[in-house]
Amino acid sequence: MVEISEVKAASATTTAATAGSAITRESRTAAHTHIKGLGLDEYGIAKKVDGGFVGQTEAREACGVVVDLIKSKKMSGKAILLAGGPGTGKTALALAISQELGPKVPFCPIVGSELYSAEVKKTEALMENFRRAIGLRIKETKEVYEGEVIEITPEEAENPLGGYGKTINHVIVGLKTSKGTKSLKLDPSIYESIQKERVAVGDVVYVEANTGSVKRVGRSDAYATEFDLEAEEYVPLPKGDVHKKKEIVQDVTLHDLDLANAKPQGGQDILSMMGQLLKPRKTEITEKLRTEVNKVVSKYIDQGVAELVPGVLFIDEVNMLDIECFTFLNRALESTIAPIVILASNRGMTTVRGTDDVKSPHGLPADLIDRLLIVKTLPYDHEEIKTIVMKRSKTEGLILSSGALDKLASIAMGTSLRYVLQLLSPAGVLAKIGARSEISVGDIEECQLLFLDARRSTKVLEDTKGYL
Repeated sequence: MVEISEVKAASATTTAATAGSAITRESRTAAHTHIKGLGLDEYGIAKKVDGGFVGQTEAREACGVVVDLIKSKKMSGKAILLAGGPGTGKTALALAISQELGPKVPFCPIVGSELYSAEVKKTEALMENFRRAIGLRIKETKEVYEGEVIEITPEEAENPLGGYGKTINHVIVGLKTSKGTKSLKLDPSIYESIQKERVAVGDVVYVEANTGSVKRVGRSDAYATEFDLEAEEYVPLPKGDVHKKKEIVQDVTLHDLDLANAKPQGGQDILSMMGQLLKPRKTEITEKLRTEVNKVVSKYIDQGVAELVPGVLFIDEVNMLDIECFTFLNRALESTIAPIVILASNRGMTTVRGTDDVKSPHGLPADLIDRLLIVKTLPYDHEEIKTIVMKRSKTEGLILSSGALDKLASIAMGTSLRYVLQLLSPAGVLAKIGARSEISVGDIEECQLLFLDARRSTKVLEDTKGYL
């Protein structure tokens, strides 16, 4: 039997700042941490430089339409392909879509090569990620006892197993609200939860009537004084009765439900625990179990207890998938419960992996391409590259002369943006050695001689009859 109420897993969504977040300084800790949103105005028109983006206005506006469709729940089971050269912002666009959707919508990013695992089949790994990208918002009305603790009295009894020690028979907990007080006689297992939560007299807690779980909310504000230096969170005395009904919203993914129901609930004896340790770390979840989970999910949705939240599955370097994965992807997209799928590829006409001679655009079979909305990302022009290089130099704390900035933009037009950004740090080192506060054209030219781009390094191998 599948029990949704047993699941206590948190939503697997990625928590991120929204597009309107205030940024006081240029900062980034990884490749795409500066992306804060799509950078669109209230009419869906892309601003030239905003949200961490520079240029790519058409692609950002297209993604803005996709975000609106997802929010209005008209994109479930459909797929988008971000097609463009390396370094044109495909991954950044997918992350920006997740930022715009907010923290409660599941976003599951993977790379095509991730699916090739020795532990499980490729199709199983793909299905797992599909289920991670589908959220379920469960609304439960629970009976709780809430109030300020005025008494905790454990009542002991003689140990039934003999010996000198005593055992806790039950615990008396007194709770007070603005409306009155109530004394509860609770099970000894709840006393353990009270000790784990470090509950003391004067704390505000709530106890779930069905499960017996105890949650410490904070310290009652009646104990707060102006001279109190403790780092304590003070909360007001709860209103209403001690015993009340409370609506609790819980966000989980379908993969959380699959895992919760796939693991056998063994006993606490040593043999059971040893058995769980000796099992393989990762096991396949059967199709039968997923069908049962889907049935229960559908029943809860029909009853209005839960709401399905289709998230985003982002597959980068989708050309790395093979024909088996593409066939599976076609079927998964037609499922009644499916997320929004965003694919990204930087290939043109190329052979579909797993076939001998089938060539297709972006390395995808023709029947899958027909299902896709294709968003193109274009190479950056000279001015856009200058803006990107200037922003990156500020992030790294480097000062560029105007000549050096023009030189880098010109190099990028003939090589790639990524190559130019890689030259920034070494050029900064050369300027420091030369006791200069800003990077000059000479520093850039010297770096260009020291560090080759892909075209020149290939030519070196050709000239020296090296390996191609």
